Amino acid sequence: MTPILFIDRDGTLIEEPDDFQIDDYAKLRLVQDVVPALLKLRDAGYQFVIVSNQDGLGSEAYPREAFDGPNSLMLQIFQSQGIVFRDVLIDCSWPHDNAPTRKPGIGLVLPYLQDRSIDWTRSAMVGDRSTDIEFADNLRIRGFQLRTEQFGGEWDWNGIAHQLADAPRRAAVERNTRETRIRVEVDLDRTADPVISTGLPFFDHMLEQVGKHGGFALQVRTEGDLHIDEHHTVEDTALALGQALKEALGDKRGIGRYGFTLPMDETLASAALDLSGRPYFIFSGEFRRERVGDLPTELVPHFFRSVCDASGLNLNLQVSGDNDHHKVEACFKVFARALRQAIRREGAELPSTKGTL
Repeated sequence: MTPILFIDRDGTLIEEPDDFQIDDYAKLRLVQDVVPALLKLRDAGYQFVIVSNQDGLGSEAYPREAFDGPNSLMLQIFQSQGIVFRDVLIDCSWPHDNAPTRKPGIGLVLPYLQDRSIDWTRSAMVGDRSTDIEFADNLRIRGFQLRTEQFGGEWDWNGIAHQLADAPRRAAVERNTRETRIRVEVDLDRTADPVISTGLPFFDHMLEQVGKHGGFALQVRTEGDLHIDEHHTVEDTALALGQALKEALGDKRGIGRYGFTLPMDETLASAALDLSGRPYFIFSGEFRRERVGDLPTELVPHFFRSVCDASGLNLNLQVSGDNDHHKVEACFKVFARALRQAIRREGAELPSTKGTL
């Protein structure tokens, strides 16, 4: 099954001039990042179809030859970069004609609806106008409105390629109780600087290790009853993080599943981790200090136990050393590194003889 990416032309593949007509070679400019994005989508198995409204094309005001030259050059430029369009579908009517072939109508693509080789669940439409999104809705496929000065929109080509080609494993979890208000967002297929705010600076620093060394985008915002103590903030943040990981992993197809031992100065930490779906936690280690920064050390194993309970993780965590700061930080780093190995995609198969995780 082959997914199709239907693509508007003006303002989407090529920049749209002020007069909204690309009828001269001098007006031809490719939209930023469109070439690398389409190459990524091509390599992910997508085929491309241009669907464009060209008001009154062929009329005296917009002669066909003024369109054909720049359009042919555009296609040649894309082809020189390895991007070939399966079809170029152009509607030449005026808006007042209300032609069924004019977007958001789907008359131009009706033959595609009979093609059983198309994967409609992955197919999508990219355009710069609301009519392109209406076109996508009429086809019952996903629509992406490219961000432009003329018509708004919220997507860029890199984001679209990431969304469609990587099929990112994302989740956003909100957990609100009488003690805490928490929002955790993860994107397991995108790297970004962690954005953490829990009211506990040292805990923030530890959660930053999870995102940074885990190799995924992590955002955490927690408002807790720190006027009582730190317990609810740490525990509920761990539960929300565990739930987000579980939701983002989905059916877990293609994951590495296991992993990591990590030294930090005099400290040695080991995390044997399994994304088994069966929560279990064993901790081996001791802390001599009651706190490191503003984080009670007794809550360190409790944090990992809560993550395991909410995510279905099996984690055997061991740490030894002399410096409690190093030991706490090594626990978070080694957990992150083990998680990085376990969530990494290695194919499409489910790593279990049971047929489920």
